[in-house]
Amino acid sequence: MRPALPVPPPTEPAPPVWEQVLAGFVVFMLTQALIGPVFAPTQEETPVLRLVWLPVYAVIAGLILYRLPAMIRAWPVWIMLGVLVLHAFASKWWSIDPEVTQRRVIAMAISSAFAVYLGVVFRGPHLPRLLMLCVLGMGLGSLVMIAVNPTIGIHQEENAGLWRGLWYEKNQMGLVMSAGAVAAAACLASGDPRRLLPAITLLVATLLTLATQSKTSLLCLILGTGAIGGLWAMHRGGAAFSIVALWFGVVLSAVGGYVFITDPETVLVALGKDPSLTGRTDIWAALMRDVAERPWTGFGYSAYWGIDSIPAEFIRLETQWPVPSAHNGWIDLLIQLGWPGAVLTGGVVLLALAATLLRIPGAGAREGYWGVGYLAVFLLLSLSESVLLSHANLPWTLLLAILARALAAEPVAVRAPLARPVAGAYQTAPRIAAHSGHARRLRPVPVR
Repeated sequence: MRPALPVPPPTEPAPPVWEQVLAGFVVFMLTQALIGPVFAPTQEETPVLRLVWLPVYAVIAGLILYRLPAMIRAWPVWIMLGVLVLHAFASKWWSIDPEVTQRRVIAMAISSAFAVYLGVVFRGPHLPRLLMLCVLGMGLGSLVMIAVNPTIGIHQEENAGLWRGLWYEKNQMGLVMSAGAVAAAACLASGDPRRLLPAITLLVATLLTLATQSKTSLLCLILGTGAIGGLWAMHRGGAAFSIVALWFGVVLSAVGGYVFITDPETVLVALGKDPSLTGRTDIWAALMRDVAERPWTGFGYSAYWGIDSIPAEFIRLETQWPVPSAHNGWIDLLIQLGWPGAVLTGGVVLLALAATLLRIPGAGAREGYWGVGYLAVFLLLSLSESVLLSHANLPWTLLLAILARALAAEPVAVRAPLARPVAGAYQTAPRIAAHSGHARRLRPVPVR
């Protein structure tokens, strides 16, 4: 019996180039790069800025319609997303600014639908590679902006001298670059032979993150790339190394948690932070008093921090600086939608985390453990930035994409055809030997 050649494993081809370009354009817009400093330099929402988003929404609608059969496979995510959107939209009836709430719920729903598209269509290593290429382009664009037009690329007054690239301020660039570094690390860990661009992206993203001097962004970069590197090393090192690494990680986490709980000020000073987290603790204390006034409803989705908001004005007067947000995703969610909104959103985040952890041995390894690395970044980021259930925002979009790819039904596996037929691949010798010359002679078999 002659053995057959092994059949190649099922593969998921990347979407066509034109589709990758359109999806990359939407990702670029969700980072709020360039359009903010150009169309709204004062960080205020303007009619021009709303018109800029109309083509983006049209592109999202076209991509979803093009992949409509695949979108149906993600029906569990659509149900959860529908509950979140309906609850946010219902807050219009008790919102302190119903018009803003209604408009931004629509924007949140559209960007969330794009997240489901990303998770279902860009499977395996294709999503981190798309994110990596987008961040590389924005990183190189930021370097050009810093060299050609430093008025936009570098802070001039507050945080003078720190780099901000194509964004309003340095923290925005730092967070985008940290996400790009995690995506580049996943591309390197996925086994993809194309390693030059991921290595360049990792270098550029790390350089720009350091140039922002954002401690949160640097911690996100270290945590995300460290998680990917640790899982990759455990996969390559075998069972014994994995057990030792897990034991070391658990012990290190327990010691770090104990030190932070017992002496948080020392840890914060060692990280270069003052104990008040640059005034954040004062904001949180003031906001929790307002949360206590409306614990079940909040003040309406995305309505609390409006220009004409009286509750927000009291917070700004109390803290003596123009507070733009809660600088904590969970508290910001409480102030908008109350405890029901926070619990619903927390359930979605926990489900995404659990599903991603279960996918580590198979699909997680094929994508270079990107889901685990990014979720580690997102959870840390949610403690210092308002990234939960946000509208037109990349961090929340990527979290929903991770959830969609974990819960959507897997497509039917298509095996690549063999390059050439294999002679004798499934041929065996006759089991019954002929015992006479007459039997061995070939003769036609009569068909009755």
